[in-house]
Amino acid sequence: MRVIERLNAESEKRGIRPAEGFVLMESEEETAGFTRVTISLAAWTAAHFREGEALLFVGAVGIAVRALTGLPEDKLRESPVLVIDERAEHVIPILSGHAGGGNKLAVVTAELLDAEPVITTATDVNGAFSADVFASENRLTVRNRDGIKRVSARALEGKSITLSIKDYPPKEPVDIIVAEETDAEYALLLSPKICTVGLGMKKDKDPEELERFFTETLEEAGLTPDDVYALCTIDRKEEEPALRLLRDRYRIPVLSFDRELLEKARGEFSGSAFVRETVGVDNVCERAAILGAGNRGELIMKKRARDGMTIAIARRRTDGERG
Repeated sequence: MRVIERLNAESEKRGIRPAEGFVLMESEEETAGFTRVTISLAAWTAAHFREGEALLFVGAVGIAVRALTGLPEDKLRESPVLVIDERAEHVIPILSGHAGGGNKLAVVTAELLDAEPVITTATDVNGAFSADVFASENRLTVRNRDGIKRVSARALEGKSITLSIKDYPPKEPVDIIVAEETDAEYALLLSPKICTVGLGMKKDKDPEELERFFTETLEEAGLTPDDVYALCTIDRKEEEPALRLLRDRYRIPVLSFDRELLEKARGEFSGSAFVRETVGVDNVCERAAILGAGNRGELIMKKRARDGMTIAIARRRTDGERG
């Protein structure tokens, strides 16, 4: 508990949202800010891991590894997991160091605790280019996962990594191409996330219900969560539990806009007198999706409504597109 208390204290000093502490042993003394957990460590870990939350264990690495048994399935979607020893001397990312940002989280956490981050991923240890970090930091979707290993192997051998973004299509084979699709030769294809999803909902809407509406709507539009650049809504809804679940589970950032900005969105929208009376603007989902998509964005799916939820999809135009 002392480690978490230190971490929270340093976080608050720097304006960082503090971590949530949990007392897992019945013998531990009750402490303010901590929640006593009576279910098994494995059950607790599984529940939070599947929600996409970053997990921080204080104790032995072996305990964390056993608690995670059977949970990791997809390195590009898994929650980052960190372990801190009881003296707060070392911070060790043991899962999703790259795509999930575990390595960076470990560095930040170590700085807060004046500890040592223990980074073990090969590209970081050797100071080499990391394709999955590049994709994550630039909000790009990995289209062929085997390409990550091929590019990383070249980087670890000290070879140059060629990347085609502006000079497209490339005249010669390159290691990485950033494009929606291509006929050119490459080792790894990374695609821009092409759409924004606007969402409106009643207060305290069931998270699982919103998730079903979200995934079913995307499927109907021929899209997947990997295609979504941002979840967009009005500012008063950005902390809704249902929206936070989508954010964390699918690692999609939330963009929120106040009423005045939503009113300025350009286009023809499905207005509602009830919505205007409730939140001060006639439409949330369509207007938010358009604002999130940028100046050249266009609606590709107008408002759909279901049981107190609304959704709309806008398409972003990438730098290589005209119109």
